[in-house]
Amino acid sequence: MSWCPPYRSSKFRHVYGKASTKDHGYHGIPITHSVHDNHYCSVNPRFIAIVTECSGGGAFLVLSIHHTGKVDPQHPRVCGHSARVLDVKWNPFDDHCIASCSEDCTVKLWDIPANGVYQNMTLPRKVLQGHSRRVNLIEWHPTARDLLVSSAYDYKVMVWDVSVCDSVLRNPVCVISLHTELVLSMSFNNDGSSLATTSLDKKIRVMDPRTGRLIQVSSSKLHRANKVVFIGDQNMLFSTGSSPWNQRQITLWDPDDLSEPLSEEEVDGGAGVLFPFYDPDTHILYLAGKGDGNIRYYEISSEKPYVQFLTEYYSLLPQKGLGVMPKRGLDVSSCEVFRFYRLVTVKDLVEPLSMIVPRRSPKTFQDDIFPMTAGNEAALTAQQWLSGINRGPVLMCLKPGSKIANPYPETLPRRGLSSFQSGGPEDTGSTEQAFLQEQLAYQDAKYPREVADLSGWQPDETQAPGWAYTPHCCEPSECPPPRTESELLQAFYRQQEEIRGLRDQLNQKKVVYTECSKH
Repeated sequence: MSWCPPYRSSKFRHVYGKASTKDHGYHGIPITHSVHDNHYCSVNPRFIAIVTECSGGGAFLVLSIHHTGKVDPQHPRVCGHSARVLDVKWNPFDDHCIASCSEDCTVKLWDIPANGVYQNMTLPRKVLQGHSRRVNLIEWHPTARDLLVSSAYDYKVMVWDVSVCDSVLRNPVCVISLHTELVLSMSFNNDGSSLATTSLDKKIRVMDPRTGRLIQVSSSKLHRANKVVFIGDQNMLFSTGSSPWNQRQITLWDPDDLSEPLSEEEVDGGAGVLFPFYDPDTHILYLAGKGDGNIRYYEISSEKPYVQFLTEYYSLLPQKGLGVMPKRGLDVSSCEVFRFYRLVTVKDLVEPLSMIVPRRSPKTFQDDIFPMTAGNEAALTAQQWLSGINRGPVLMCLKPGSKIANPYPETLPRRGLSSFQSGGPEDTGSTEQAFLQEQLAYQDAKYPREVADLSGWQPDETQAPGWAYTPHCCEPSECPPPRTESELLQAFYRQQEEIRGLRDQLNQKKVVYTECSKH
């Protein structure tokens, strides 16, 4: 008779959470008091966005990822909404583009300058006006560029193609009207061909986001679903919710048959919503409860018992929401496989929390825990996806210095002003030049001034490629020259505003001098 160990062998059995020190957190941030069960935080390798509390409208804060420590209370914000902001999401294929939704019934897209937000931003790049009530959730498509999904209190889910040139969009490419209650969560599968949702009726729905056709709906009365996430590499669905006895519950489903769950387990008797976060590279699922200070880790497998508990991180500070850093922004040299940004309202704190796999030689790249992962290149355009094409994510290697060619080279460059900030070779196409001319014509019409020909300007190649944003939003004494024509145009308009202010001051002094000379 062979002996079986009481645990399942796993290389992630000893994953532990390491909270950052006080100097590496973000202090003094007035985190929103909204009671919605959202994350209120979004992160990419360049910036972190946090929804903040403010009066007279809605706003969120955008900080450089390296802008740690005490944050100036007067730090400029993105404050173009007329009501409270409910959700923010960074574009997965453009680190300078972020979407926000609000109680003012709109979704807005913002272009964040490469140097950060140095003054309050009130003018978005695009406004999506289709919902009749406040918008509570937004999600970007995981593989197609310029596709955004929103849901609102009108019980509708709308799919938007934001690649069109109009600054105000009122007609989504698809309106899904399958829900009779408020949508609580949305999740795409691996290639974005299916969308799973949960709503206040406690049911899980799987639908085709192109046509709005319902594929599956759950009917279990023993699980009241609240949040859902696709386990894409395993072709499964994971949901959190509660049992009829108000016990917090986790459930695993087959997305092709939601009549009965594959696995069901009660967690505890807590009252906060459980947020699920899945890492397809390590097959680890993290559970973080709203109002809890702990985060549980589970390993997902395709064989029974499917869900295996690993360990748990404990903290005395409760979290209101969490942001997650994409894999390409992690520190692979310290074997960091996941990173949370915990919103701690009791201390006005955003605390980075790293999940680390202990290894004897962490400086050596660990191929087994850092496989090929989804990168920041889109697999297809919005038009290709709308025509019926499905593609998985474009993978990248996390090993420093390695480069993987895009297997879909026919994909067109991204559209928008933010694409000019990257300065890459793909930004020189005729399509982007035409779009730039359109933007310049729009700026000339909006600001009728004499603008010199900027087409012959070339950046100084001797300058450093990057610039770290100075803490506390202080402008540096010396700024690097603009790297693109759009940045040069913005600098020109900024200088014009300064000249106008100096001219006004000079005129006021002349008036005062004239009055004094008369007396």
